[in-house]
Amino acid sequence: MLIGVPKEIKPEEYRVGLVPTTVRELVDRGHSVEIETRAGEGAGISDDDYEAAGARIVGSPEQIFAKAELVVKVKEPLSVERRQLRRDQTIFTYLHLAPDRSQVEDLLRSGVTAIAYETVTDAAGKLPLLAPMSKVAGRMAPQVAANVLQYFHGGRGILLGPVDRVPPANILILGSGTVGTSAAEVAAGMGANVTVAVRSAASVEKLARRFGDRIGVVVAEKDSIAELCLSADVVIGAVLIPGASAPRLISAQTIAAMKRGAVLVDVSIDQGGCADTSRPTTHGRPTYVVDDVVHYCVANMPGAVPRTSTFALNDATRPFVLALADKGITRALRDDAGLRNGLNVHNGRITCRPVADALGLPCAAPEAVL
Repeated sequence: MLIGVPKEIKPEEYRVGLVPTTVRELVDRGHSVEIETRAGEGAGISDDDYEAAGARIVGSPEQIFAKAELVVKVKEPLSVERRQLRRDQTIFTYLHLAPDRSQVEDLLRSGVTAIAYETVTDAAGKLPLLAPMSKVAGRMAPQVAANVLQYFHGGRGILLGPVDRVPPANILILGSGTVGTSAAEVAAGMGANVTVAVRSAASVEKLARRFGDRIGVVVAEKDSIAELCLSADVVIGAVLIPGASAPRLISAQTIAAMKRGAVLVDVSIDQGGCADTSRPTTHGRPTYVVDDVVHYCVANMPGAVPRTSTFALNDATRPFVLALADKGITRALRDDAGLRNGLNVHNGRITCRPVADALGLPCAAPEAVL
């Protein structure tokens, strides 16, 4: 199989789809790999590194999309890339389709097979390709909050941790998945007063086993979340429904009632955000202010640490890439129910129920179309 890796063109995105060790493994198994020149530069991987692993370096993305049977990326294809996709081609990347109707329409029109990292599951039903980037984003969230809380960035002018008799900041984390637990670990380590809002008693028990009395945990519904937000200096949105739009847990009225200079770090912005006032931002212009609350809603947070993120992501995607190449797309999908859960679009049909439901479009079962 011919596998192609284009350079990411989304603004401020410097991760890359494959690292040289995986390229070498593919080549050793008889496959061909083409990498767009300078695709790995932001992650500290040179063209020479790829060539030494057996890849062929090509000069343009058009060369990748024109020939590759399997395109491996990091972020969703932008419109200029989507116009180059075709029916006999597979793209394997983060897609986040539920809040992105235009992308869905373009993928359907192209006839491409689109497999989304974020809906691939493992034997336990967890999300192994979302987990590494969720860990990165979760660990970054308290660091980001600490920075934005500074007065000259619009924040309340406080530290996360205590100083002598000055109390620490109050951090509310919405969600106890990979993002939420990673954020709680770092925030507690920085000395903040951390509360995690969860949906079930089972989540309370899970966090109690992990953290003991280092954090507080509450079972909260939407109404009680509003009350918790009012006492928070920082709110970290870490909620996720696999494949679907993020639930809106924070109303505009709650934002308006929060402390002046409080910070919202909405990690769930990739899936539309968890606040009525959230909208995507970039690393170049990461924040905006609504009713004196500073919003940080960068849609590709792990892109700020592209080397760490690239290698962590590739560790997770590697076995799936090898399976798709070795077995062929159809057999690999048929053989692995978890990989099949990643199939979002195939031959002009949506095959992921949460995406279809979010957009009010029909859905075909993956088993029925393969």
